Amino acid sequence: MRQSLTLSLLACFMATAGSSPQSTETFGDWSSAGRVEAVNTAANDMYAVLSKDELTMYFTSDRLGGLGGDDLWFTTRASLADPWEAPTNLSALNTGAMDSLAVLSSDEHVMFFHSTRQQVSSCGAGDIWMTRRHDKRTQEWGLPVNLGCVVNTTATEIAPAFFENPETGQVTLFYGSNRPGPPKDFDVYASALGEDGYFGPGVLVPEFSSPGRDTRIFMRRDGQEVFITSDRADGHANIDIWTSTRETLSDPWPTPIDVPGPVNSDCDDGSPWLSRDGTTLYFFSNRADVGCGTRDIWYATREKTKQENAILAMAASFWKRTLAHVALTSH
Repeated sequence: MRQSLTLSLLACFMATAGSSPQSTETFGDWSSAGRVEAVNTAANDMYAVLSKDELTMYFTSDRLGGLGGDDLWFTTRASLADPWEAPTNLSALNTGAMDSLAVLSSDEHVMFFHSTRQQVSSCGAGDIWMTRRHDKRTQEWGLPVNLGCVVNTTATEIAPAFFENPETGQVTLFYGSNRPGPPKDFDVYASALGEDGYFGPGVLVPEFSSPGRDTRIFMRRDGQEVFITSDRADGHANIDIWTSTRETLSDPWPTPIDVPGPVNSDCDDGSPWLSRDGTTLYFFSNRADVGCGTRDIWYATREKTKQENAILAMAASFWKRTLAHVALTSH
């Protein structure tokens, strides 16, 4: 009798759990920010993005040894506990123009980046380009290709950000553009990847845009937290990192808030990249020992305070009720 009752209750639980929502995560406060050692120089080093395993970092720098102006660079490390190696110029991707702001696709086989190179396929003053590789363990990137004049316009498109919806698989490329139209300056646009394998026209994302300059964003992989580079009003400095969180993917984004210190400072802070587990944020800052200087790559960390999965919560409640019932019926 007791075993039959338990099995019956378990079947009921499993049927209910199958339709439960995704887990939600909450985090503690950000730690003090620190410079990324062995990567920064006296030049501008910025716009860092990391591989999923956090053993490869791609970034932009105008240091000596490049092809001209801003170039794409990368560095690797043997493990999370090891220091970063001396950076290498991605010479196969760079030109004498400005090449910067790389981001990887979720499978890490495609890189998107901004370039002001002027070629037959160019559309405006600055465009978004892409390159592919067959093996993500190498840096053997193919010839860069312009994304085309559906995504790019005669204006400037900059700071691409890649997001794949974890529920639907829909891929969206976010980016900044100063094309005509309100709100003002650079705003955030989004192009969805179509079934034909091409990105569609950019659509303004008003939730991430303001009368100020809004460019590089980064969305947490669950789609419930976003970070935005903006010089909108009421920030710490000229450029700050702003953030917004939502409970589910179907919820609207609340009005972004300025990320509190010690992430933002009285100097410029921007171009956020968040680790897969949501605990490490990389960004550029021109904060210096005294005042503001050139841009460096910084990072801050936080701890997960809760990971609440509805299935696990229901399971715990189920077994608690089951054991209580068994205890009552055994007397």
